Amino acid sequence: MQFTTLGNTGLKVSVAGLGCGGNSRLGLGAGHGDDDAIRLVREARNLGITFFDTAESYGTEHILGAAIAPDDRAKVVISTKSRIGGDGPDAYSAEQLVANLEASLKRLRTDYVDVFMLHGVPPTAYTRAVEIYAPALLNAQAAGKIRYLGLSETSPRDPEQKMLQRALQDDVWRVYMLAYHMMNQGARRDLFPHTRSKGIGTLAMFVVRNIFSRPEVLAQTLKRLANEGLVPRHLADQSDPLGFLMSDGGAQSLTDAAYRFARHEQGCDVVLFGTSNAGHMRANVASILSPPLAAPAVQKLYDLFGTLRGVGLDLPDRVQAKTA
Repeated sequence: MQFTTLGNTGLKVSVAGLGCGGNSRLGLGAGHGDDDAIRLVREARNLGITFFDTAESYGTEHILGAAIAPDDRAKVVISTKSRIGGDGPDAYSAEQLVANLEASLKRLRTDYVDVFMLHGVPPTAYTRAVEIYAPALLNAQAAGKIRYLGLSETSPRDPEQKMLQRALQDDVWRVYMLAYHMMNQGARRDLFPHTRSKGIGTLAMFVVRNIFSRPEVLAQTLKRLANEGLVPRHLADQSDPLGFLMSDGGAQSLTDAAYRFARHEQGCDVVLFGTSNAGHMRANVASILSPPLAAPAVQKLYDLFGTLRGVGLDLPDRVQAKTA
């Protein structure tokens, strides 16, 4: 395993982070049981993974609580998140947020969480986050229940990453969870230069998702983008439009290229991935630990897709089903 420091928090973390949500939810999303999910987390530890990201809404906090032994707790970094409710009367109070933290600690079987994030904060809720929630969470931090505070963006609903750009003005948030991938590079321009200078830790999500794991989704996306004049037409007409990543870039597959692209982007600390089985996890980790793609291939990605926003940010299938 390779390790880095999460911003200037001092937290030493594996560059590969196990995401416990998404479609897979440690296998629970595929119909597997708790025992299988617990084994998967323990296999992650065997591979050297020390960073685990979960949330109350994922329904997997209890899995981490059962899988991570008490004598191993100090060797791992756990991030969890709380929803903040909607706008207006549906908004959570500061007391509700602290109650969510307490409930998460119980499910995780720990008396502190390394990173506690507000989950999926839209731009319209940022003022509430910094003026109402932050003071309450800072009190919890002073009590030793949180080591660092963070924010998770609502990527599909904030494709320009306006919330995190605004958050750069406030030093209370030390970790950002954001979308970044080969065809959604906005953070490279708008966030990473600032997070690096301010020492804010970054967790990259949406690195693969459907656009790079399902060829038909990539084909449909490129056709739409070409019709809108956002990418060259030849990409939509080719049967293997990103084949240069394998032939010239040195990747073994499109997903391998996607993980390597994100892993070696300056400003990206941890690459998150989800999985339902150990074999898939080993393959993902191998990609994240591989050398960078060839520089000309990376530059071609910058040139082709560097101005795109909000591409390939599909919600997990279970969320889409609920909101459809």
